[in-house]
Amino acid sequence: MSFPIRAITLDLDDTLWPFAPIGARVEQVLHDWLAANCPRTAAEFPILRMRELRDELNAQHPHLVHDFSAMRRMTLERAMQLAGDDPVHVDAAFEAFFAERNRVEFYPDTLAALQRLAARVPLAALSNGNADLSRIGVHVHFAFQLGAREHGAPKPIASIFHAACARLEVAPAQVLHVGDDIDMDVVGAHHAGLRTCWLNRENLAWPRDDVRPDLQFASLAALADWLDAQHQQEEVAA
Repeated sequence: MSFPIRAITLDLDDTLWPFAPIGARVEQVLHDWLAANCPRTAAEFPILRMRELRDELNAQHPHLVHDFSAMRRMTLERAMQLAGDDPVHVDAAFEAFFAERNRVEFYPDTLAALQRLAARVPLAALSNGNADLSRIGVHVHFAFQLGAREHGAPKPIASIFHAACARLEVAPAQVLHVGDDIDMDVVGAHHAGLRTCWLNRENLAWPRDDVRPDLQFASLAALADWLDAQHQQEEVAA
């Protein structure tokens, strides 16, 4: 399929790197930090109980459901208060968590593909998560990063896609959104008027009849190949 693309918005977790290894590590790292620095909190709120507390607070504060960092801080503060530790430790505990959250292992094709894509069109990161591209070290490939926390609403709400397009100064129909999540990325971006690419690394079958992605690839490298071919066609036509 051929159509003009002047910018790309990219999801992060499970698009540039797998999230499961991060999710498995961060809670243990945080618990170990609490055990060393806030032992009463660690004893009263082991990993499973801390998850339950976070879920309870999520239910009580639905207006913050898109702000993972705020909810994590709130959970830590509440746990420390209930356990009898000083909440002055919240910032340091969060930093231990956040540093580990941003220790990612890229998919093998990611870094080279990002370089190739960024050489062709402006890239913007568009995520519901709280990864920090500066800490991770790939911010140089992106014009900007827009998260649900900063925007005030998460994908698949159309406004976050439109905000990214406005900052890119490119019409939605000429922006390609790339992500792994069927509803958040493909369906959300489609309804916002963007072109869509489903990054289907597991070779799954597309499950919907009402909406289909404009593109589907098993790797970011394959998308870079497609974009190179698009630009070569444009150069020939010119």
